[in-house]
Amino acid sequence: MEVGRLNLKNPIMLASGILGSHVGSLNRIAKQAGAVVTKSVGLEGREGYKNPCIVTWECGILNAVGLSSPPAKDFARELRSFNKTCPLIVSLFGSNPEEFVELVKIFDFADGFELNLSCPHAKGLGLEVGRDFDLVYEIIRKVKGKTNKPVFAKVSANLDYVELAKVCESAKADGIVAINTVRGMAIDIVSKRPVLSNVSGGVSGKAIKPIALKCVWDIYEEVNIPVIGCGGISNWKDVVEFALAGAKAVQVGSAFYHSYDVIGNILEGLNSYLRINGLRFEDLVGLAHRR
Repeated sequence: MEVGRLNLKNPIMLASGILGSHVGSLNRIAKQAGAVVTKSVGLEGREGYKNPCIVTWECGILNAVGLSSPPAKDFARELRSFNKTCPLIVSLFGSNPEEFVELVKIFDFADGFELNLSCPHAKGLGLEVGRDFDLVYEIIRKVKGKTNKPVFAKVSANLDYVELAKVCESAKADGIVAINTVRGMAIDIVSKRPVLSNVSGGVSGKAIKPIALKCVWDIYEEVNIPVIGCGGISNWKDVVEFALAGAKAVQVGSAFYHSYDVIGNILEGLNSYLRINGLRFEDLVGLAHRR
């Protein structure tokens, strides 16, 4: 199947950020995944926020890692050992078009790029960049001018995501990834202080699935480029829902905290569903809109 000029063996992708910066984890997941997306990386290394920076709760995960990452050139050397059993998409963050363009040059061996325009807890990056629609347009246009690889824009539910998706489409992005984590926090009732060192962070997991599903639905109705669903997906039924809402592929993230076999389990159920209903996955995409 093809998503934004990227050929995938199946529609289930690894979401960015969930498995750290070591290629061994990516190689393991790549054997089953349609594609893997790396942890977001910038030109300079970032330590991120101090612990505690991750909190688990009954509905998912709350994190304020702060885009911690090695320097881009170090990460590029690490990724040279990727096993290439599926496409490798490198997630990039930066504060201006020039930084994104330089990152594309460093990772010229990647099969595609995901632009992080949506991380909710990194000052001057992610969501703060995504707020400026003119800047987003310029970033995508400059990146597209420097690579013939597919470029996907990851957007946030905390913004006017439909208008942002339209801007990304007009700038010739190859697809939209919806969504990143949404803002949240936790307070410890014993110390009576916020749990996260950064006070607030990003909520992921099952809690945000209905939000992500609505974002995919809305974006699908307004743009013609592929939408990749991301947010709270943990089983094959979730995948079917996202496809019906308009997702041409999906990304799985927080579910990996519970099992490394999550993609295999999803594919088993999804393929059974498709076989029983006499459908291809492509037949599901946007089907719920045809009322």
